[in-house]
Amino acid sequence: MSVSFQTIDEFSQGQRLDNYLLKILKGVPKSHIYRVIRKGEVRVNKGRKKSEYKLNLDDIVRIPPIKVSTTKSMYTSDGLKKILTNAILYEDKGLLIINKPSGLAVHSGSGVNVGVIEALRQMYKEPIELVHRLDRATSGVLLVAKKRLVLKNLHEQLNQHTIEKHYIALVKGVWSKKIHTINAPLYNNSRYTKVDAKGKYSVSHFHPLKNFNIENFSASLVNISIETGRTHQIRVHAKYVGHALACDNKYGDKEFDRQVKFKGLKRLFLHSNQLIFINPLTNDIQKVNAPLPIELEEFLAKL
Repeated sequence: MSVSFQTIDEFSQGQRLDNYLLKILKGVPKSHIYRVIRKGEVRVNKGRKKSEYKLNLDDIVRIPPIKVSTTKSMYTSDGLKKILTNAILYEDKGLLIINKPSGLAVHSGSGVNVGVIEALRQMYKEPIELVHRLDRATSGVLLVAKKRLVLKNLHEQLNQHTIEKHYIALVKGVWSKKIHTINAPLYNNSRYTKVDAKGKYSVSHFHPLKNFNIENFSASLVNISIETGRTHQIRVHAKYVGHALACDNKYGDKEFDRQVKFKGLKRLFLHSNQLIFINPLTNDIQKVNAPLPIELEEFLAKL
């Protein structure tokens, strides 16, 4: 272990010193980070700074020898690089949009060594950041910012609920052909999400597209738009009203899952098929569509 120096890039610009250290020093207790700041062991441009100091572009942060949790070195295979390259839906100077495959985590952690964002950073060899997230099992449109101003602008659009997010899902049971709005607060305790009065405001709109009612099997293909982006929002809201998503191993219905797996479904049937937002660089309304994955199209063809 030795002293290291980090130069602040545009994605870390404006961040508090303590939050920046918490981000890059994985596994180091907060108390230890605040202690080395307070003792002056952390320096910015050779000077002492308080934990609330807002970092500026090109600031040089001196980090003292600190033991961090050991992790395997990140390596992006040629196969993953090819998958991500083929998944690009749109790209400009500030934005990258991909059609994320199911089964691919958006970031490392929980046993995942390399996620989408780590792989893209290795491919582009520059700082880029996720604008939002998709569950590992969910496929579809994923926004990645290549510039801080783009990231900040899109986060503002998300906070103001002006980005339109649309999904396609297969759910348990026949759902009448009209729009169903689920307005139920969601509370997340890090292990799972549930409807709870002490949770955050959450709204989802379900619009059935096609019903399947075959002997003892019934399901609905639905289009979903969400006004908020809570963890597992669609999956929990669907379960809450008795229409669990197909192959949802966390919130699903065991008997329904047994039926769809018998019919050949091997993944969560949830796909982010469309995002509509204002492109921060052009100020134009941008609509991005991700076609339904072939494995989901083929499964529907069997019903």
